[in-house]
Amino acid sequence: METLVAAHRTLPFQTMVRVRNLTNDKTVDVRIIDRGPFVDGRIIDLSHEAAKEIGLIGPGIGQVELTVLAPPLIPEPGLFAVQVGVFREKVNADRETQAMNVYGGAVSVMRPGIPPVWRVLAGRENSQEAAENLAARIRSEQNVPEAFVVRLDPQDVGK
Repeated sequence: METLVAAHRTLPFQTMVRVRNLTNDKTVDVRIIDRGPFVDGRIIDLSHEAAKEIGLIGPGIGQVELTVLAPPLIPEPGLFAVQVGVFREKVNADRETQAMNVYGGAVSVMRPGIPPVWRVLAGRENSQEAAENLAARIRSEQNVPEAFVVRLDPQDVGK
């Protein structure tokens, strides 16, 4: 929380990004180290320290502009999936994982926390565009309006 880091749905881990608050023109440089945000319409989750630097602690959210400063030194595999849900109960995540296997496989990934939650990721696409197409198909066929594209992280690729 007290370092200059952030979460993004698709940028590779270790990517350096400049975030500019469009309200006050303050900027902060952060490293992508996590996945998120998992709220529709939001593009980045900043650490407490990063949000403080650009004046977003009070409002909590704001209009920002992202500029990629540097890609990671060791690129991750470019695989993408569609997040179709987050579940507090593993049994529910397992049930959704089984239902989503028809879309090229699905995995349930535990996200530590209190309580932990399980993210269900469907498909395994080689491009973000292909994953966007899969997300549209899942939203339509399965009535999952909150489905969105995420990058598969190295620990998820082998699953």
